[in-house]
Amino acid sequence: QVQLVESGGGLVQPGGSLRLSCAASGSIFGVSNMGWYRQAPGNQRESVADITSGGTTNYADSVKGRFTISRDNAKNAVYLQMNSLKPEDTAVYYCMMHIIARFTHDYWGQGTQVTVSS
Repeated sequence: QVQLVESGGGLVQPGGSLRLSCAASGSIFGVSNMGWYRQAPGNQRESVADITSGGTTNYADSVKGRFTISRDNAKNAVYLQMNSLKPEDTAVYYCMMHIIARFTHDYWGQGTQVTVSS
């Protein structure tokens, strides 16, 4: 059974930094795209950043220049370094991986709360 486990959320002051981590476990043959999404109260879930198996990255305009996505293929892990955080970045952050396994599809983490407040 494939599982994604996230860590690294918390409370941070505006201008601060956080690093989110997400690791997949289970019988995994391979992982293609990985990404981070977020959902604030009353809003739809939105894409924050994604990264292909070849390392090509894509960012939402709202986080460009502040957030960096990276991956470790050997560990089946994806990371999100968040700098210069703003109150509007407050949300539950979810990782997503397209995993090739017995059942190949998009798998999601459980979500981690990020709160930016003074």
